[in-house]
Amino acid sequence: MSELNIGLIGSGSISDSHLQAYRANPRAKLLAICDMNEERARNMAGKYDIPHVYTDYRELLANSDVQAVSICTWNNSHAAISIDALEAGKQVLCEKPLCITVDEALQMQQAVERTGNLLQVGYVRRHASNIAVLRKFIDAGELGEIYFAKASLIRRLGNPGGWFADKARSGGGPLIDIGVHVIDLCWYLMGRPKVKSVSGNIYAKLGNRSNIENYAFYQAADYDASFNTVEDMANALIRFENGASLMVDVSFSLHAKQNSALVNIYGDKGGAEIEPALSIVTERHNTILNIDPQITSPGFDFQGGFQNEIDHFVASCLDGVPPISPVEDGVEMIKILNAIYESAAEGREIHF
Repeated sequence: MSELNIGLIGSGSISDSHLQAYRANPRAKLLAICDMNEERARNMAGKYDIPHVYTDYRELLANSDVQAVSICTWNNSHAAISIDALEAGKQVLCEKPLCITVDEALQMQQAVERTGNLLQVGYVRRHASNIAVLRKFIDAGELGEIYFAKASLIRRLGNPGGWFADKARSGGGPLIDIGVHVIDLCWYLMGRPKVKSVSGNIYAKLGNRSNIENYAFYQAADYDASFNTVEDMANALIRFENGASLMVDVSFSLHAKQNSALVNIYGDKGGAEIEPALSIVTERHNTILNIDPQITSPGFDFQGGFQNEIDHFVASCLDGVPPISPVEDGVEMIKILNAIYESAAEGREIHF
């Protein structure tokens, strides 16, 4: 195949990043789009010149010309749609998180193994250009053994509402929405070690704070100020079998002075600050050095990351390039997220 026919399922806000990236890839052709909201689907189809519009994803999957799909729907539908797509012979790029429950994740993995088709998990931060630079340092052993990581994504007022705030559809709040990104990124850079135990805390003290005035934040298309069933913030300590550990804290709502993003990893030969911008710390001649790589995007470039992710997916489908975020990694991340929620609910450490 020289060109990959793409179908996109779920035309909410994140779909725009997928569609932009597919349009910019010369080997991808946008063929079909589906959303329960027909007007929204047709608007996106018009914007991106997509010929086929559906309101039932099964009808899109029945289109034999569609070879691969991006799934950008609510979290609680990822498993069913992905499995149906794999069974229909499609290659799949599924937005993060992979799904909501461990049982769903295992069913998705079994579907991949059963069909022999591809499922790439949408861990877009793995595809950031600054991560590609950092991986070269890590793979060359310049950070040594990475034994500790810290990740923090704090929104002082940033509950998007709508389906994001509905636990039945989202599976949770900031932990499963934004926490999954930084937990996965650290775990990936640490070499994907096996988890030994998880201890987590979940807080729902502030709600969505829809009373706040004069401070703008992103709101979902179905934002409802009166509805919120997800946590405000979460924190966790994750221990690995090799002795390494990861500390994480994330929030939708917190009495913090400002929003912040900090992601750091530490090895026995050097360390790296990834957010807000890539910086590497090491030693030479008994002197500590701070190295600031001269790259176009030292921090996370949102659309650039999606372009790299989509380009990788297309190359995996057409050229057989192994995915850097396979379904197995998605399963492990769902196990970690669920363990954090379980630990918080039961007030105890969860052992794997």
